[in-house]
Amino acid sequence: MKVSFELDAEVRNDLGKGASRRLRRCGKLPAILYGGGQDPLPLMLDHDAVMHKLEHEAFYSHILTVKVGGQEVKAVLKDLQRHPYKPGVLHMDLQRISETEKLRMHVPLHFVGEDVAPGVKQQGGLISHLVTEVEITCLPKDLPEYIDVDVSGLKVNESLHLSDLSLPEGVELVELMHGPEHDLPVVSIHMPRGGAVETEEGAAEAGEESGES
Repeated sequence: MKVSFELDAEVRNDLGKGASRRLRRCGKLPAILYGGGQDPLPLMLDHDAVMHKLEHEAFYSHILTVKVGGQEVKAVLKDLQRHPYKPGVLHMDLQRISETEKLRMHVPLHFVGEDVAPGVKQQGGLISHLVTEVEITCLPKDLPEYIDVDVSGLKVNESLHLSDLSLPEGVELVELMHGPEHDLPVVSIHMPRGGAVETEEGAAEAGEESGES
């Protein structure tokens, strides 16, 4: 079932740092809605309602519906200013979208097949996630909530790079647009420090020696 997110917002007329502090004391979250060829629109949202939505990973890479002034505006989350030490948000940036213009968004990677990868299951290796999210460009209709990374075939000392990712139709990786030298490793399997790859033959020999002692 496809997830949807709605944000109930009000236009914010009282601007400035002092006004923002007053809003926060009242449980409101200052925000700005910009882009789409229109003037930036200062908004205020319910802080606790936004915090609840932020618990969902999909919220960060999803088309949001902002309800303001009797209208519904499609937007994406572009930036969050979090409180430096409290569990809260100080400000939110939202960008209007156009169905005909490509977006640039960061989406998370979901690693699958780790429990059956030969490098882990048979060779005792450890998996290192070198990249946990990627920047993509696509039309709003093609925006994925995440990208799967299948590591089920990886062995020790093997890795997957950005070019190995299976992307949905219409989605491109921004990093690879800069050239093949930007084909960064995403995930790898390596032996623990001091460990060694043990072959079946080596394991059998070790078992024989143990039996002889």
